[in-house]
Amino acid sequence: MNLFEYQNKEQFSGSLENLEGFLDDIWEQREKKHLYSDSELEVIETQQFLQVFHKTKELKSNKYTGVIHFEGHKINLLPKIFYEADRQYKEEDICCMQAHILWWLSYCRKIKFPSYRTSMGSMKSDFFEVLVYLFAKYTNRLLFSSIYQQYEEEEKEVAFIKGRLNINEYIHENLARGRWHKLNCAYDIFAFDNKFNRIIKYVASMLLNVTRNFENKNMLREIIFILDEVSDCKPTVRDCQNIRFNPLFSEFETVRDYCMLFLNNSISYEYKNALKLFAFLLPMEYVFEDFIFGFIDREVKEVNASSQVSSKHLDKEEIFVLRPDMLLNTGSRQIIADTKYKVIYSEVEDPKKGISQGDLYQMLSYAVRFKIKDVILFYPDTVQGYRNSPSQINIKDEFAENIDVNIRAYQLPIINHQLFRDAYAGSNNLSDMFESTKAELKERIRSILTEQS
Repeated sequence: MNLFEYQNKEQFSGSLENLEGFLDDIWEQREKKHLYSDSELEVIETQQFLQVFHKTKELKSNKYTGVIHFEGHKINLLPKIFYEADRQYKEEDICCMQAHILWWLSYCRKIKFPSYRTSMGSMKSDFFEVLVYLFAKYTNRLLFSSIYQQYEEEEKEVAFIKGRLNINEYIHENLARGRWHKLNCAYDIFAFDNKFNRIIKYVASMLLNVTRNFENKNMLREIIFILDEVSDCKPTVRDCQNIRFNPLFSEFETVRDYCMLFLNNSISYEYKNALKLFAFLLPMEYVFEDFIFGFIDREVKEVNASSQVSSKHLDKEEIFVLRPDMLLNTGSRQIIADTKYKVIYSEVEDPKKGISQGDLYQMLSYAVRFKIKDVILFYPDTVQGYRNSPSQINIKDEFAENIDVNIRAYQLPIINHQLFRDAYAGSNNLSDMFESTKAELKERIRSILTEQS
């Protein structure tokens, strides 16, 4: 089943009651603070992944993209920018969309994703399987070449002083009980059974239970075999965030960030009659924002980009924080840039071109408080193409000597349309697939930022 954000409805042949119960449990168990947090949704108790229509037994996707495995059903939640109402989607089309999501994730700064250049082999599956493949292959190779060990503090009774003597424990637990010859000490050991290795083992075990790809299963089993002597535990995203590495183990940062990605966006557990269920879900509006900033930061070297600057408030009491997505410094001027994951230009007769009036109010408040008159809105293009010409709105600030605030809205070419016209080749790596798209997007951003107001 293929559902596009807020677009199509599809009939579901399974139990809607069981599916709703599963989704409610996912919503309840999700990490409240994570890579892509949404403070507005944290207080909502009912799940926001799918809309369920009981009368017609239909499902409709909300703002999340990813994949849900439920009682033998696979539900692909896909980005709305790929939706065409009259199109019959083939497996190659779905793989194409999922390759785009992987490419966008490769620039997201909140996770490290260097393995995107790795060939995806002949796998034609959902992008979750490809993520598992990249994680398993990278981690497997790394563990074969070097085992991560770190110093961890251990408290233990020993026959001689080792490290630091725990005086209080020694008095109450040893001297008071006639066991004066045993010393309660705390000391550091260079441990193989450490917190990070326990996280890797847990994530590998979780993915082994849900992946359907034979190659993935073999690599995950090898990881678990290497970490056989490591204790079992159930870590959280915060456990990953608290781990820091010295330069000798810098390569393991990638493994940590993959673990964060899976722990943060995946739910896998036994649910009603021991059915193994799984969901991997990402909020696309945050992925789009993260992708655009990461792309500008890495590819457009002549621009100095700052993200989520929160130095200004809307009110004197400093209660309402202003946090534009990006502040861009081109050397000659500063520009406020905000990403909006919305479809614009969809209706020819719409004089606003799909641009929200609320977005303009927001941009004007940014311009006034940051004293920057150039504001840009970045929108994604769609599978139907994009417009080169911007939508330009000029606002005269009568409180500030009639200064013109220039707000321009642009679509960015983030889709490789050629992939949909050619046969999808899973053996290509992402770097080759999107080389032309990267060059086009880089040129588009440069031309936007060099335009004179």
